[in-house]
Amino acid sequence: MNQFDAMEDEDDLYGGFNEYSALNTEEILRDESVQQAVRTSHGRRAPNIAAAGTAGKPPPTGTRAGLRTGQVGAGAAGTEARPMTAVRAAGFTRNARKGSAGDIRPAPPLEAKADNSPEEKIRALEKEVVQLVEESCLALSRGEKGAALQKAKEAAKKEKDLLRKREDLSSTDQANMDLTYMVLFNLANQYQANDMYQEALNAYQAIVKNKMFAHAGRLKVNMGNIYFRQKQFAKAIKFYRMALDQIPNTHKSLRIKIMQNIGIAFIKMGQVHDAITSFEHIMQEQPDFKTGFNLLLCYYTINERNMMKMAFTKMLSVDLKLGDPDRYTLAPNSDRQTELIQEVIRNDDLRKVEMEREQDAERRIKMAAKIIAPVIEETFSDGYDWCIDQVKSSAFLNIGHDLEIDKAMMFLKQRDFHQGEESLHRKAIESLKSFEKKDTRLASAAGVNLSFLHYLEGNLQQADKYADQSLQADRYNPAALVNKGNVFYQQKDFERARDFYNDALNNDSSCVEALYNLGLVNKRLGRMEEALDAFQKLHTIFKNSAQVIYQLADVFEKIGERNQAQEWYLQLNGILPTDPKLLQRLAAFCEDEGDKSQAFSYYYDSFRYYPANLDVIEWLGAYYIEAQFCEKAIGYFERAAMMQPGQVKWPLMIASCHRRSGNYQVALETYKSVHRRFPDNVECLKFLVRISTDLGLDEAAEYTAKLKKAEKSQEAREQRQASAGRRSSVVGQAGSRENSAGTGGYRPQAQMPPQPHQQQRQPLQQQPSMDYEDPLGAERERPRTAARRAPVDEFADEELDDTLLPE
Repeated sequence: MNQFDAMEDEDDLYGGFNEYSALNTEEILRDESVQQAVRTSHGRRAPNIAAAGTAGKPPPTGTRAGLRTGQVGAGAAGTEARPMTAVRAAGFTRNARKGSAGDIRPAPPLEAKADNSPEEKIRALEKEVVQLVEESCLALSRGEKGAALQKAKEAAKKEKDLLRKREDLSSTDQANMDLTYMVLFNLANQYQANDMYQEALNAYQAIVKNKMFAHAGRLKVNMGNIYFRQKQFAKAIKFYRMALDQIPNTHKSLRIKIMQNIGIAFIKMGQVHDAITSFEHIMQEQPDFKTGFNLLLCYYTINERNMMKMAFTKMLSVDLKLGDPDRYTLAPNSDRQTELIQEVIRNDDLRKVEMEREQDAERRIKMAAKIIAPVIEETFSDGYDWCIDQVKSSAFLNIGHDLEIDKAMMFLKQRDFHQGEESLHRKAIESLKSFEKKDTRLASAAGVNLSFLHYLEGNLQQADKYADQSLQADRYNPAALVNKGNVFYQQKDFERARDFYNDALNNDSSCVEALYNLGLVNKRLGRMEEALDAFQKLHTIFKNSAQVIYQLADVFEKIGERNQAQEWYLQLNGILPTDPKLLQRLAAFCEDEGDKSQAFSYYYDSFRYYPANLDVIEWLGAYYIEAQFCEKAIGYFERAAMMQPGQVKWPLMIASCHRRSGNYQVALETYKSVHRRFPDNVECLKFLVRISTDLGLDEAAEYTAKLKKAEKSQEAREQRQASAGRRSSVVGQAGSRENSAGTGGYRPQAQMPPQPHQQQRQPLQQQPSMDYEDPLGAERERPRTAARRAPVDEFADEELDDTLLPE
């Protein structure tokens, strides 16, 4: 072979290709190089086996030798060489340099992208804004209005910084309008929650006027709500109507709520006919109990009897959409799994919502019947009968019996002078007695009310009888247990009364009458700690109840905690600042502490609110005398003399004030007037003698003689009283000795049974009218009764729909 042939062989790229049989699959299975390549597919390379098989042997210098032999590496010695294809493998170069084909190393890790780019800064700032808005909403949900507003302001400030940075980068077209809307809306809501109405309106205006915000016109509902709270009802109606124009008809529920707000605003303005138009439209489109009740009240205002009946009938036809009530009833022969499911769904959230909706409907129906019953017919009874008939023929059949009980209670509140109060009382009792033979629930309720009526009349025997009947119908009725306990309370059997109050609380822990009466009976039994515990529990329920706060103060005073008692009295004074007896009690505390000036302030305020309290009048007069202002004390003693003209003490105090102030002539005339009315008064004669002597009058001798005569008659009178007292004591001792000697022991004598303590009634005195009960009076020690009371009248349901206001 010459040189040219050798060079040709070296240049033959496809040399040795045919030496390998492609159809011989058995050789492929035995070929380690091919199997290794298969196991390391998908871009993974086999380890460099050349180093292991040819240790210490350098690789061939020419690549063509490797291509001719078809070996992947020298480690394949002893096996048939693998053929090469025309496609060059990835990762191999023409020259087999070290580290190129066989030495494959992992790629270096990706470099972290720098966070200081403008885009990343903008994204981070957006996250901060969203975080602040979320914190603001959470703070408002917790009732922290100030913190919520502060967070909303911080979010608005950062959002402005975000817009400024976008302007610097010339990327305003990429501004996040949803974020801007969220920030402004939350800020407006926080302003509104903090009663900063003008700032809230400005924030809402910024949203509404921006054309970039879609559906921003709905926020005019919130603006209308703000004007409503500011009592600018005309502007409120204007914004409600503007919002109504921008809301499509597909949002029917929202349009109905806005119409309700418009109707209530018209009622506030006194435009009842316009309100009727709004409510009638709602009752035609989507009737509900709240709108029906407001419509009935509007007809009641304009005295439309037939329309009131029509509105009441429409209310009864409203569908509550509660579904099938039988789904909560367990079918007979049900398996354990069905029982568990029924037990769960009876108390789930959906059932609670349905119960609240049903209770609200019943409350409005009862209230509507109570309002229209006296005016839709000739008499109150006929009107209530019509309402009861309508209810019994509707889906609210179970309310009919409740209305009959309410009718009986309303007899007591009527003041018909033609029939008389006793006749109405008798009608109420007869109506309640008709329920005695009905189902258990009605019989128990009627028994409670009958017991309550007889208790108010002072007929404890009948009250006890009907309380027992109510307990027989329903042993766990807390109201019946309270009335039973009240009977024992009036009979001075405090232990048994306490037991019944405890039973009522065990059956119903929310029975506040039982809890209050339990505190009273514990006070009577001397169990001050238990009474204090009961009244403290009541205070957690009724924070501003004057009765409860007074009882707490009284208990603390009885156990010697005067500082605590004074604090509670001061708290009560904040609730009842015009209570004269409370002010008198606070004055006594200050006087005991030596604070005369503060005591005078309280006594003076008590006198201003009730100028007929003799104790206060006497204290104020003595205070002015001690302070050397006798002229001011005269007015108080003159008032006391007018209230008690038969008491010699007051004109003597008036004369003494004149004498102390140096008006001796006026003092003399006053003493003479007192002497003419009370000629045997020694004190008056003493002062007449002294003044006449000081003034050098001839009448001094005459008054001296009268004084000696009066003193002698007074001494004789005192001696007769003393001798009569000694004689009665001697006779009593002799009689006792005679009785014991005659019978040889103790002889029981017939005695009258002990009478219950009765408060002595004083003559009625003119007292300024007060819209609260006197917490320091004796009525506070009277236990509370349990009876069904008719709901209080109300004109309109003024609840606004804040559907668009975020929580």
